[in-house]
Amino acid sequence: MGITSTSDGAGITTVTVDYPPVNAIPSKGWFELADAILAAGKDPETHVVILRAEGRGFNAGVDIKEMQATEGHGALIDANRGCAAAFSAVYDCEVPVVVAVNGFCVGGGIGLVGNADVIVASDDAIFGLPEVDRGALGAATHLARLVPQHMMRTLYYTAKNVDAQTLKHFGSVYDVVPRAELDACALKIAGEIAAKDTRVIRRAKEAINRIDVQDVHTSYRIEQGFTFELNLAGVADEHRDEFVATGKPKSNTTAPKGDSK
Repeated sequence: MGITSTSDGAGITTVTVDYPPVNAIPSKGWFELADAILAAGKDPETHVVILRAEGRGFNAGVDIKEMQATEGHGALIDANRGCAAAFSAVYDCEVPVVVAVNGFCVGGGIGLVGNADVIVASDDAIFGLPEVDRGALGAATHLARLVPQHMMRTLYYTAKNVDAQTLKHFGSVYDVVPRAELDACALKIAGEIAAKDTRVIRRAKEAINRIDVQDVHTSYRIEQGFTFELNLAGVADEHRDEFVATGKPKSNTTAPKGDSK
């Protein structure tokens, strides 16, 4: 259970997430995931990384129960910094990262997938950001890399999901297969990349990142700033408490009036 890494000896390192029951990753786990991905990329024997998950779904975001059971804001800060570290690790990994998405990929999962190089998914996979329903913001940066701008806004405001076939139509998901074939699908495309000259592929990854039109690191941290604002206002706690059914009463939920400028 947790984060594990294995190598096949042929240039492919597989990083597996396993946090039953739904792969809601605790704050410490996000940092461990970041370390595992970056370490794999630094290993000259690794030509490509596969990021996958065990269990019912690929990722259910942060562990909100952990956050609400912790006094103060330490868990919240750790979760935010951990997510930023893990998302960045996928993007900054020195070799291409192939993600294999099974079942659900929501919240923080979108941050991982949106920063990946290649995405394959099972035919039952769904993708979405329930952030606004949790009193938080974030990963619109990464959702915008998966769907067109207006679709991103619609999905973000409504917290609705989009299926793997739709993302394949948009061109962000490379292939959609039955769940039983997902690992084989990821290994096939990873094997094609691993067979290339890793010196060239590593420079290709660096070059593509450098010409990217979006600074994913800064963009995501800007989003997180508004999440912290909602936390300071007490709004986020209300929604998280409701989600984990703590029984705490809600305070005044009237939206603050904005500046008229």
